[in-house]
Amino acid sequence: MNINPDLLEKVQKENQEFRGLYQEHTSLKKKVEALNKTKILTPEQEVEKKKHQKQKLSLKDRMEKILSEYQSSIH
Repeated sequence: MNINPDLLEKVQKENQEFRGLYQEHTSLKKKVEALNKTKILTPEQEVEKKKHQKQKLSLKDRMEKILSEYQSSIH
């Protein structure tokens, strides 16, 4: 995601939904990174990692939609 840092800051301040999505996305990102550091994942950890990755992607899509709406309202 290539985002203007000023736009990101503005949306985080003004949009409560975006702020929550961003925090959740960051949390999931850390969980996936921690699982990636594990040399051998159990089948349960593998499922958990895939679940987190899917959730992250869904959150990212929603955040991009919100950012796009803000971007278009500026122009």
